[in-house]
Amino acid sequence: MVQVGKYNTLKIVKHVDFGLYLDGGESGEILLPKRYVPKDAKIDEDLAVFIYHDSENRLVATTEHPIGTVGEIVSLEVVSITEQGAFMDWGLMKDIFVPLSQQQSRMQVGYSYLVMIYIDAQTGRVAATEKIDKFLSNLDLTVKELEEVDLVVYRKSDLGYVVIINSKHLGLLHFNEVFRELEYGESLKGFIKKILPENKIDVVLGKRGYEKVMEETDKILELLQENNGYLPYHDKSDPKEIYDFFGMSKKTFKMTLGKLFKEKKIELTKTGFKLVE
Repeated sequence: MVQVGKYNTLKIVKHVDFGLYLDGGESGEILLPKRYVPKDAKIDEDLAVFIYHDSENRLVATTEHPIGTVGEIVSLEVVSITEQGAFMDWGLMKDIFVPLSQQQSRMQVGYSYLVMIYIDAQTGRVAATEKIDKFLSNLDLTVKELEEVDLVVYRKSDLGYVVIINSKHLGLLHFNEVFRELEYGESLKGFIKKILPENKIDVVLGKRGYEKVMEETDKILELLQENNGYLPYHDKSDPKEIYDFFGMSKKTFKMTLGKLFKEKKIELTKTGFKLVE
């Protein structure tokens, strides 16, 4: 069964002048327009495509990648307005529609809004809704501590940023874990730091401990090469200065320097650290 609004792997069954036809099973043959056909596509090969409806309500395939798929919460920009609703750019030729009934307040062209992508029950088409709270719940969690997750910035609270986790749950990113201003709708990578009573969730940006350190060692060595083998940062440096220059927290910075020092790749000085010849 073809899943509309998601990626599908379908078999190529026919070449035509205007593209390829793919085997959609019970949905029949689905056209992949010529502009999206890979040069080496052959009959009976499997092809990964995204499926949605065209302007004439026919199923159509594309090898383009939309900003989001059904079930995901993403930030999209409004590109046009009609009396029935708004159209948003989601990375495909055909814009995605947000019915007026699915808007929190009247959307405006040029502004971005957080929306959930879903299948409209009446039309069967992919659509978007700004009314996302009903899709978010922490009653039955699908995540565990230390798991890497996708985050979207939702709003600010007194303690930090409330974030949407994997388009399903709400979590908190504490201010002391962030070293720059985050924007509404911004997509980030992070992991579950702790699951608290009543299924409240604390999250942290980036990767977990040692995995993060492994990723950052090459970055620091590259920065040393670009700065004549010396950088004026140490364990007393201001956390914001470290984040602004290295793009990492002070904790990760210190762990990374410790690893490089043990490997005898750097030498620590009173004013910073330098590359070992």
